Amino acid sequence: MREILGRRRRLLSRRDKGRPEMLSAALTFATSWQWPVLPGVAADPQGRARCGCPDPECTVPGAHPFDPGLLAATTDERMVRWWWGNRPSAPIVLATGGSAPCAVSLPALAAARALGVLDRAGMRLGPVVASPTRWAILVAPYSMEQLGELLYAKDFVPGSLRFHGDGGYIALPPSETGQGQIRWERAPLPGSAAPWVPGVEAVVDAVVEALTRTGVSAPEL
Repeated sequence: MREILGRRRRLLSRRDKGRPEMLSAALTFATSWQWPVLPGVAADPQGRARCGCPDPECTVPGAHPFDPGLLAATTDERMVRWWWGNRPSAPIVLATGGSAPCAVSLPALAAARALGVLDRAGMRLGPVVASPTRWAILVAPYSMEQLGELLYAKDFVPGSLRFHGDGGYIALPPSETGQGQIRWERAPLPGSAAPWVPGVEAVVDAVVEALTRTGVSAPEL
C-alpha cells in the first residue's frame, strides 16, 4: 500500500509545462455549458498505452477518474482552475448523467459507417467524441428505467454498444490518453450555450438500424 500511495502522489503532484488549451476547454465545459468535469489520471509516462493508475490491466488508460473520484466532478470555476493549474495536461473527464449529457458509444469503424448512413437519412446529431478505438454520440440525459425499456423493446442490440449514463464518464477533447488523442468527430457549434443533443431513443433506433443495414457486426471492443 505504501508503494501505491507514493506512486500516486508522484503522479498527481508532477508538474509540467502543460497544455493551456486543456484549462480553456475545461472552463468552457464547466462554466459555459454547465457540464461537470474533473481531471482524469494521466497515462503512464513510461508507456503511453499503460495507465498511471495502480491497475496494471486498466482498459481505459488515462481516460478515467482516479484521484479525485467521479463524485468530485464540478462546474465550479475555482475548482477547475485549481485542478488544471496543478495538473495542466490532465485529461478532461465528463461525469455523464444528471443534468449533463449522456453518451452512446460504439467501435470507431462501425460508428463511422453508422454516421454515414444517418447523414444520408437526414438524422440530426449533436456532438460526437472520437478516440482511435471508439466514438461516443452525446445524447440527452436519460434514466436507467428509460434505457431498460428502450433496450427491452429491441429485437437485437449490438453487444458492442455502450451506454454512459448516471455514474458514467467519458473523456472529452482535446485530452490525450493512453489510447491516443480524443477529438471531435462532430464538433459543437461555436457559441456560449451548451450544445444541443438528441434523445437517446432516436440515437439507439438509428444506430441499430444503420448497423443492421450495413451488415456491420460491430465486434466487442
